[in-house]
Amino acid sequence: MKKNRNWFLLFWLIAIIDLIIIASNNTSLRFYTKPLLVPSLMLAYFFYTGIQNSLSKLIIAGLFFSFLGDVFLLWDEYFIQGLICFLTTHILYATYFIITANKNGWHFKKYPLLIIPVSAYTMALLWLLLPSLGDLTIPVVVYAIVISVMLLSGINLYKKIKSPAYIYFIAGAGFFILSDSLLAINKFYQPFAYSGITIMLTYILAQYFIVKGSIFQINN
Repeated sequence: MKKNRNWFLLFWLIAIIDLIIIASNNTSLRFYTKPLLVPSLMLAYFFYTGIQNSLSKLIIAGLFFSFLGDVFLLWDEYFIQGLICFLTTHILYATYFIITANKNGWHFKKYPLLIIPVSAYTMALLWLLLPSLGDLTIPVVVYAIVISVMLLSGINLYKKIKSPAYIYFIAGAGFFILSDSLLAINKFYQPFAYSGITIMLTYILAQYFIVKGSIFQINN
């Protein structure tokens, strides 16, 4: 693979165009840009890793379900389908982190208190959202638990992989839970200014950092 070329340029070009479209409120154009975002990231990941092992296949599968989720969420009536797709993505990413850390055991056995901040954040978010969820209560609660497990699985990689990859993974997992939290607050609790840009920007950074972490881990 030609690792001397920046295969992320296409991804960032599409991402910037998509953010500009959001800022201009010309949402109809997002039917052309949003579905291209994750496939361009998948392409970059392929050229940097060559899909060398089962771990890299988990990342590709996670990106594929993210692509499906992005497409479904272009329509409000397909929200639950999009939710299921991203739920699958988080399960795949958590599986990636767990398998990667499995050789050295769970960090939380030594430092169980690390679970408390993530659990407290999840419970606080659900407490805020529950009165407005209605029929979506169970799906959203399950989703919140799964994404929290994904973040905890990423935290568990501490001192088990090389530092740059760990930092990328934590940043990616953190931005993902932030993006999903902002989306949930905007949809179920109260819409806020610049929600479209902040939700999409944090989502873009989440996917980018997780992919970068995996590339570094596989190639070093």
